[in-house]
Amino acid sequence: MTSRFLLDTHILVWWLTAPHKLSSAQDGVLKRIIAGNETVAVCAITFIEISFLLRHGKTRLRIPLEKLLRQIDESPVITVLPLISEIALDVASLIGTLREPADCTIVATARVHALRLLTSDQRIIQSKLVPVIE
Repeated sequence: MTSRFLLDTHILVWWLTAPHKLSSAQDGVLKRIIAGNETVAVCAITFIEISFLLRHGKTRLRIPLEKLLRQIDESPVITVLPLISEIALDVASLIGTLREPADCTIVATARVHALRLLTSDQRIIQSKLVPVIE
């Protein structure tokens, strides 16, 4: 089954570890996905971003990193989208618009696959580069 939505890294982490942090719109979308036996997508770079954020103390998890990454990888609800050349080409067009390489990659992934991005990142929202659910 194809996904209609892509999760920004922080949304994925919140969904799996602290769902109370999700907005009502984000929570509603995720509940409808589960109820409808649909899938939601994440970009492959999300695995790296989670590891980086934890290593540099920018986020904390209540479960071990290995367990979280395995949970993502094995979830029947989550589809991991690989980095492909079309995404890399779109990332090149976004450099300078967004600061973080991971943000550029996530936005490019949403654009290439025509997905709505669930995010609370104000830079991404204000950029209007991709349709978002905030």
